[in-house]
Parts: sequence; structure tokens; C-alpha cells
Amino acid sequence: LEALRIFRLLEGQWSVNVAAVSGNLGLVYGRLGRLDDAVRMEKQAVRVFRRVLGDEHAYVAQALNSLGCSLRKKGQPDRAMEKLEEAHKMFVGLYGEDHADVAMVLTNMANILREKGLGREALAMDEKALGIQRRTLGPDNEGIAMSLLNLGGSYRGQGLPDEARARMEEGLGIVRRIHAGKNSLEGKFLQSIGDVCDDQGSPDDALRMYKEARRIYRKTVGPESVEMGK
Repeated sequence: LEALRIFRLLEGQWSVNVAAVSGNLGLVYGRLGRLDDAVRMEKQAVRVFRRVLGDEHAYVAQALNSLGCSLRKKGQPDRAMEKLEEAHKMFVGLYGEDHADVAMVLTNMANILREKGLGREALAMDEKALGIQRRTLGPDNEGIAMSLLNLGGSYRGQGLPDEARARMEEGLGIVRRIHAGKNSLEGKFLQSIGDVCDDQGSPDDALRMYKEARRIYRKTVGPESVEMGK
């Protein structure tokens, strides 16, 4: 807030710095659960960026994406989707279809579709985002691994355990390749795969996954961690 006050004093309201600090404040408010304040600051960021930089600028698209995410958290999915679709159109115009920011917005749009009960449409959008990530980030990237984990959870929620397990096991392979030692993220994958094994009627496989996840959690985050309690 002090930085915002100083930039306004030195540069006036219509300043890139004012917009940037407003956007950062929006993110902080969002993490604190102050969603009304988050939306207010993010709207300000969009408004100022538009006036200073024009409509077709990456900063405007990023601010729209943040605003869309906050509106979603506020329980306003239609308004959120409107902002995210505008951000998506800008990013595609700036970078083309194959760009990490395009994948990011698609993932956020898929979350809204899922919450509206449009699971199949959300899965298709998630798969599209994953394809972009594969082409732009390379094969062994933690962001891709997390997308595979989340996608696996979505397939599980749609009652498709085989597809869920395939995505999760692929993600687990990535995590094991990019982390030389044991990592708590590996435990998270194993735990999730165990849940799918249980869905598939394979309790022995599920128990084996849970035990391995527990050993990793004990080593990486300690015996008193929240993960161990699960």
C-alpha cells in the first residue's frame, strides 16, 4: 500500500507501476481470502494497464487472468470465464497457440467448467493445455508433472480410473527423473495412485502405494506432517 501511494504521488494514477503494484496487492489479498479487495485491486490493474499500454498487451492479459481467477473464487463463474476468455484471446494474438501463458489460462478456464459440472469439456480443455505444455516446456518439467496429477484427479472424478492412473504414473516418472533424491511430491503422486488402485478394486496395490508414500513423507516432511496424517 505504501508503494502504491508513492507511485501515485510521483507518477500519477495512470502509471505502469501503479498498475503493477495494484495487481500484486490483488494477489496478496486473494491469498489472505480478502476477495472483494482482491477484485477491486485487480480491476484497477486492468483499467490502468489498458489506458497506458493499450488493449493488446501481455500485462493486460495477465491482469485479466488474475481477475478471472479471483472472480471464480468469489463464486462468479460466468464473469470469471468472460475475463479468462478475453485473456486467452489476447495471449493467442500475442504469442500464438503454443505458449505457456495460453496453457495457463486454458487450465483456469477448465477449472470453471469443472465446477459448473461440465467435466468432459473441462477434461478436453485440460488435455489441450497439457499438449501446449509438452510442446513448450519439454518432456521433463515439474509443471507438466503437476498438470498430469491434476488431470489424473479429473479423470478419476469422471469415473475413468484407467486414464487417471496412466496420467498419474506418467507424472510420477517425471518427478523421479527430475529429482535425484526422494521428494514429497513423489509421495503425493503415490498417494493419489493408491486412491485410484483402490477404485480399481486392487487393494494390495493401493496399500503398497500408501506405504511407499508414507515412507517418503516421513523422510521428507517429518512424522508430524499433515501428509503423514493422511
